[in-house]
Amino acid sequence: MFLRRTERKKNGKTHSYWNVVENKRLDGGRVVQRHVLYLGEINSSQAAAWRKAIEVFDVDAGRARTLSLFPEDRCEAIAADASVVQLRLSEMQLRRPRQWGACWLAGQLWQELQLDRFWADRLPPSRKRTPWDQILQVLATYRLIAPGSEWRLHREWFGNSAMADLLGADFGLAEEHKLYACHDLLLAHKEALFSHLVGRWRDLFNADFDVLLYDLTSTYFEVNASDLPEGTKRRHGYSRDKRPDCPQVVIALVVTPDGLPLAYEVLPGNTADSKTLRMFLGKIEQQYGKARRVWVMDRGVPTEAVLAEMRNSDPPVQYLVGTPKGRLNRLEKHLLEKPWQDAREGVKVKLLAEDGELYVFAQSDDRVSKERAMRRRQLKWLWKRLRQIATMEISREELLMKLGGARSKAPAAWRLVDVEIDKERPSFTFALNRRKLRTARRREGRYLLRTNLTENDPAQLWQYYTQLVAVEEAFRNLKGDLAIRPVFHQDEKRIEAHIFIAFLAYCMQITLTRRLHALAPGLTARSALDKFAAVQMIDVHLPTTDGREILLTRYTHPEPELQLVIDRLKLRLPPQPPPRITTAAVNQTRRRSEDLLT
Repeated sequence: MFLRRTERKKNGKTHSYWNVVENKRLDGGRVVQRHVLYLGEINSSQAAAWRKAIEVFDVDAGRARTLSLFPEDRCEAIAADASVVQLRLSEMQLRRPRQWGACWLAGQLWQELQLDRFWADRLPPSRKRTPWDQILQVLATYRLIAPGSEWRLHREWFGNSAMADLLGADFGLAEEHKLYACHDLLLAHKEALFSHLVGRWRDLFNADFDVLLYDLTSTYFEVNASDLPEGTKRRHGYSRDKRPDCPQVVIALVVTPDGLPLAYEVLPGNTADSKTLRMFLGKIEQQYGKARRVWVMDRGVPTEAVLAEMRNSDPPVQYLVGTPKGRLNRLEKHLLEKPWQDAREGVKVKLLAEDGELYVFAQSDDRVSKERAMRRRQLKWLWKRLRQIATMEISREELLMKLGGARSKAPAAWRLVDVEIDKERPSFTFALNRRKLRTARRREGRYLLRTNLTENDPAQLWQYYTQLVAVEEAFRNLKGDLAIRPVFHQDEKRIEAHIFIAFLAYCMQITLTRRLHALAPGLTARSALDKFAAVQMIDVHLPTTDGREILLTRYTHPEPELQLVIDRLKLRLPPQPPPRITTAAVNQTRRRSEDLLT
């Protein structure tokens, strides 16, 4: 294996991307190259570290350990030795293949966050010796690796995984009623978990909490709202999933710029964004004390009253918030008089101080190119669609429906086109509104930010705002990889516990992401879990000549590319489980049971 670099030009800059590649020889003698790992855009020191790791790995790969087995037809000379077990290799059986690698990696993340200690103290075994902490670990691991319903975990996933082997337990961890009952024990420890995580983020990643990112999302339920009980949090509201027909709950989340979560809250689905910030400010102050923190938020989250409270508090709570375009219209004539300043390469700003605040009007060349391409693509599609509709011979009602469909698919482009529908005939005309197009072009890639950090460098303010993508990425992971929806629970407390378990899974995922980021940005948590999932555990049954049976439970040896990842993560695979031998009586009983079943 070796490192390969590929170069790509983007926006006039040359970017270098790295892959780990190995040569594979085909039957005809030809050699092809297989991409083993995509490392992304890494710096020179990281590339040197990967080269060193590959060199070390290639040296170690030559070592082998040879073991001798004694089949029944080759040990006449030592048959008298009672310590020798004679094997019937011709009757060897391989049973119960199950997924081991990703489950083991999830266990390492669980221990790295010290969640095993945290939950052992708070979820002690019940009177019937039910290990609630291990059941919670199973639920969080399932949500991380292959999220689905608790019924699927009980019926299928647990038996196909090596969780029982790794935890030294049995199928009792996946009993259906215990999975649901575990949900009822979790919410009381939410605040303690938040405090615990702050300490772990600080120890593991030297995280600081001077800048906090705050945003909201929603998740919906495909149920009839009239069937829900009074006072439920599942309410109709503004849907970020474009499902206003479904009741939902709102999830508010606070993370660091690195995506490390600090706290979250589940709110009624009709909660307005602007009514959530005051509650979270008090929650963070109560839990972590007063400090000079910078809150970074998108527009629509804070109200004027809350911003005034933040400025007047002691000490002042600092903020940086996106500003609605209506305020840009009001300030545009004042900003035109201001000169552009270079905040950093590709980013220019104009600064306007007003009423104890600083307005930062920023323009990013990269965002201009991106938003302009998006607008052109959408406008091109809309123009083509309007031409198609204009040639159709349809009724007026059908015409209105098709125009409505085109408008819903390309709303931003629709605002740039003037469409006039004939009042008597099923026809229409359309034309490009060039005045609106010029205004849109002028504002592409431009943002108006508002802050009380009046003495900070504009480049730093821009960097703060761009870090909002971290909380958006957290929401994407919760809804995508961790599949927080659909929610199969009906009881509201269990719905919140379901979100709590998804939050735990996200903590494990972001821990893996941060570990991988130090190696190569191109390695994602999902790609690593998929590679580890290839390691299986299997039971090897070796009958002996005296009627007994040796059971070897073994996980498969990792492929070279996975072993390389394990070495770079500084992980060490555990020793293989010791072999077990059954007595003749137990073996005969098992065979009689199998005969009865057949």
